[in-house]
Amino acid sequence: MRIQSNPMVLVSADLLVQLMKRTGDGREVSVRELADAAGCHPSKVDALRNGRRRNSSHDEALAIARRLGVDLLVLWQHSGRTVEAPVEPPQMVAVPA
Repeated sequence: MRIQSNPMVLVSADLLVQLMKRTGDGREVSVRELADAAGCHPSKVDALRNGRRRNSSHDEALAIARRLGVDLLVLWQHSGRTVEAPVEPPQMVAVPA
C-alpha cells in the first residue's frame, strides 16, 4: 500500500452520488468520466461512490471536486495537518561549572 502525504477524506458518499447526477454545469457525469478527470482508475471512483473507500490523494480529490463544479471542502476534508508541524528548537543542556 502506498503512503499518501496528505490524504483527503470524502465527507459523504451520498453527496458524491448526488453531485455526479447533477454537476456544476447541470449534466450528469459517469464513473469513467470522473475517473479520467481525476487521473485514477474507475474502480476507485466506484469504491468512493459505494462507501467502500473514503480516502483519496489531494490531487485526485481536487480534480474530482473541480469536475463536479464544487469547492474542494464541500466534498472532502483534510485527514491530518494541512501544514507541517513546527520544529521545536533543541533544548539547552546545563553544563556543570
